[in-house]
Amino acid sequence: MKTTIATLVFLFTFSLGFSQEKKAQQKTQTVEAACGQCQFGLKDKKGCDLAVRMDGKSYFVEGTTMNDHGDAHAKDGMCSAVRKAEVTGEVKDNKFIASSFKLLPLEGHKHDAHDGHKH
Repeated sequence: MKTTIATLVFLFTFSLGFSQEKKAQQKTQTVEAACGQCQFGLKDKKGCDLAVRMDGKSYFVEGTTMNDHGDAHAKDGMCSAVRKAEVTGEVKDNKFIASSFKLLPLEGHKHDAHDGHKH
């Protein structure tokens, strides 16, 4: 009986560890982010929608929108420029399901230069 209980406890602990390990496998990666229609030529939807390009393939994003990351139609907005973003998530049903999405500043472009001095 003790062996059976010990086996059950081991299997339960192992299955919990395995499911947590699967979630931990999602790694943050840097991808290109932009308007899927304006910059990546996606035609599945009308209008302007956030997309990412990973390994040469573009995916519309679920979990965040372009409006969550500034004015999409500004000079440095995602309808006008391809940006870099740090993302975590997975591709599912030909969409990128974002669990985190951080838009990075344009390279060579100082974003809000705060130097620690009060103005």
